[in-house]
Amino acid sequence: MAIGWLTILKTVPWSEVISNAPTVADGAKKLWQTVGKKTTPQPATESATAAYGESAEVPSLATLAAQIKATEAKTAQLHAQMLASSELIAALAEQNTQLIKRLETHRKRVLWLSAVTALLAIAAVISLAAAFTPT
Repeated sequence: MAIGWLTILKTVPWSEVISNAPTVADGAKKLWQTVGKKTTPQPATESATAAYGESAEVPSLATLAAQIKATEAKTAQLHAQMLASSELIAALAEQNTQLIKRLETHRKRVLWLSAVTALLAIAAVISLAAAFTPT
């Protein structure tokens, strides 16, 4: 199971992920700012339902008013869900940016530790070779 994850992590183009992280975070922030500025839709007034007038083609004003109120309630609910979703997206983008920064820091540390380990291994081989060389 762990081998599958290692394979997946090796195939990720980390340089592209790191370079695109600020763009993703900025896009999420812009989305949140755009959606956050919008207000909740206001319910329609009774004059809007009276604009249709009473005719034989309209089923009834009470039915239309009920449909409008139900639609407005659903629209308000969807707007609240959209606000919550965009806030979550912004938070996830910010966490993603922080995660990528940490990954980059750890990658640099691993490279540095690898170089130090290689130098210590070379020094150990040289000292062992010098110890066993007949004088």
